[in-house]
Amino acid sequence: IVVKIGGSTLGNNDTSLKDLVALQQQGRDVVVVHGGGPVISNWMQRQGIAPRFVNGLRITDAESLDIVVAVLTGLVNKELVGIMHGLGARVLGMSGIDAGILEARVANPDLGFVGEITRVNPEPINAILDGGYIPMLAPLAMQSGGALNINGDTVAGELAHALGSEHLIFLTDVPGVMDGNGRVMARLNRRRASLLLNSDIVRGGMIPKLEACVRALESAPVTDIVDGREPGVLLKCLEGEGGGTRITA
Repeated sequence: IVVKIGGSTLGNNDTSLKDLVALQQQGRDVVVVHGGGPVISNWMQRQGIAPRFVNGLRITDAESLDIVVAVLTGLVNKELVGIMHGLGARVLGMSGIDAGILEARVANPDLGFVGEITRVNPEPINAILDGGYIPMLAPLAMQSGGALNINGDTVAGELAHALGSEHLIFLTDVPGVMDGNGRVMARLNRRRASLLLNSDIVRGGMIPKLEACVRALESAPVTDIVDGREPGVLLKCLEGEGGGTRITA
């Protein structure tokens, strides 16, 4: 199971970290990708840098990249790992750079140091799972010249695809994928999701989530985009009762 925790949901009385511990105690193999967008934006603003986005992707120049790397790997990742250890989980924090898990190239020069994943090495992830730990990944990748910032939703989708996961779940701060009238679309298939990406209905941060679901469904049977602020929603998803939007092949 691959779970993407959005930085916008953390600290909003959600139970996602407790739910992850419960899944591990049930013997389920879980891989977690975390965001940290609001924390990154806060630290950028402290340095006098205005956050900028294009289609949900953060524009990352050299100065911003230093902040992204420091916040994701040195603050958010270790805080999450510490909390989960306190809840009784066995967790190993890392980024996609460690052990060459993710390789990437610059996706669009206009976005700066933002990467497009070119290769996923699942062996380190499988070794960590075999050792009884939850891999907790910060969304960074390596290139020949150093680190690249990768959208966390994209990372989750690529990992789910490479690992052949049975389920990909996005815990975010919206009820799901909305139609043109603001209503949640409870069920989509891969073809319908692809069509939505070519419309003006899906915008902003939902674009990379939906793209990741389409990618993951090449090997994963089911994906969910749900409101991570709802208590117990992660466990409900696995029982088919998570609400939000479920996308299947």
